[in-house]
Amino acid sequence: MAKKKETAAVAEAEPSVLPEKIVRIELPPLRIQSIRVTLIGDSPLICHRWGDKARKMMLDKQMKRAKTAREAKDPAEDFLDSLYWLSPRPKEVTKEALAKARFGFPVVAFKSAAVDACSHVDGVTKVEARGAFHVGGEYAIITGVPEIREDMVRVGMGTADIRYRGMFPKWETTLPIRYNGNVLSAEQIVNLFNTAGFAIGIGEWRPQRDGSYGMFHVAQGETGS
Repeated sequence: MAKKKETAAVAEAEPSVLPEKIVRIELPPLRIQSIRVTLIGDSPLICHRWGDKARKMMLDKQMKRAKTAREAKDPAEDFLDSLYWLSPRPKEVTKEALAKARFGFPVVAFKSAAVDACSHVDGVTKVEARGAFHVGGEYAIITGVPEIREDMVRVGMGTADIRYRGMFPKWETTLPIRYNGNVLSAEQIVNLFNTAGFAIGIGEWRPQRDGSYGMFHVAQGETGS
């Protein structure tokens, strides 16, 4: 034992005088697989994208810039700003233009919902789920036509305000998912999304925030590689 300790000390103090030792490490292969999961909306999806005007106001406040008079509220503009546009935003927005446009929703919202759903299932922890699968892209394509929605909300110190946001009464989306089969199975991942649709939801006023919007379920027979 004394010799072992001495050798370790020499190796630590004078590594350059020791011969190189090649250590071969065998890594177990990752079982990376892919599936596509189609989600069908069970309740309307309310979008909450930060518009350019809102972001500018927040930045001006953080940079302590002088305030200007508050602009008059424009319901139509607020509605359009709340949507995640994947196609060019038309100059003149009509019902026909909205029907032809393409919209999305951040994929991180869907993954967060599935990870949070671990609290409602057995055998999967949030830590495991967070690193076991990933949803491809930045935005999931939302199939549906948005409508304008008016809501009374409380902001700041309880001040009342009216918000105009985009809402998809009927919607669906398909998520491309890559996962490590050594950690979770496709069945477990699909179950997490199905549970998330009922218990967590996405968007404003979802079940996780004591609402009932943004709920969904996994389409039967629509999951595959």
